[in-house]
Amino acid sequence: MTQRAMVTGAGSGLGRAVAQGLAARGCALALVDIDEAAARATAAACPGAPAILVHDLADPAGPAAAVAGAIAALGGLEVVVNNAGYGAAEGFFAMTAALWDRTLDLNLRAVALICSAAGAHMRAAGRGRIVNITSPASRMALPDYAAYAASKAGVDAVTRAAALALAPYGVSVTSVAPGMMDTPMQRVTERQLAALAGRSDIDTFLAERTARIPRGMRTDPETVARAVLWLALDAPDDVTAERLNVSGGLDRD
Repeated sequence: MTQRAMVTGAGSGLGRAVAQGLAARGCALALVDIDEAAARATAAACPGAPAILVHDLADPAGPAAAVAGAIAALGGLEVVVNNAGYGAAEGFFAMTAALWDRTLDLNLRAVALICSAAGAHMRAAGRGRIVNITSPASRMALPDYAAYAASKAGVDAVTRAAALALAPYGVSVTSVAPGMMDTPMQRVTERQLAALAGRSDIDTFLAERTARIPRGMRTDPETVARAVLWLALDAPDDVTAERLNVSGGLDRD
């Protein structure tokens, strides 16, 4: 049976790699992004004819609307990848409510509401898999990246709660924690962190951060997407409430 999948933040980076991987496996896709042009570019790189759903998931109504739109477009939903996210660095003593609101609205509240809405559909069907994207930041003390770290710690909590709520109905909820991954958001935030640290030697700064990874190298969206696809399509049904680290040893369980 063809698996029907919704990917949020599908317009670039990890979301695009996941979408391409799911499409290559024969899944019917609903691509969710706030940037219609980016979503269309991803759709053009995928076999089949993915549905394109333009939503601002930071809007309180956005998550439920995205799930409803995906179900309507695909005729059902067996897989959800909660990938959309936002991250920005700001000094600990210069925190702003605006950054906290935007970060938590998209990274945490949207994930929780999508888990609830998609989970209700999957519960009725008696099957389904939800994969949330978390981060090693959720376990780190990051004074200049506190909102992002807190949002991902919240994703870990939501993943556990959703897994417990949905396990009796044949639905698994898991997460993937990518390490330092070369995406547009990663490049922006690292430059922000360098500026906050008073560092203008960006290449040296990035090399120092990379050296913190035990494996000694960064990962990439395609590598992380393989882990997401395994959880979404191939993992045993008993795998739920688990966090899969794809960080070269930066994050350890």
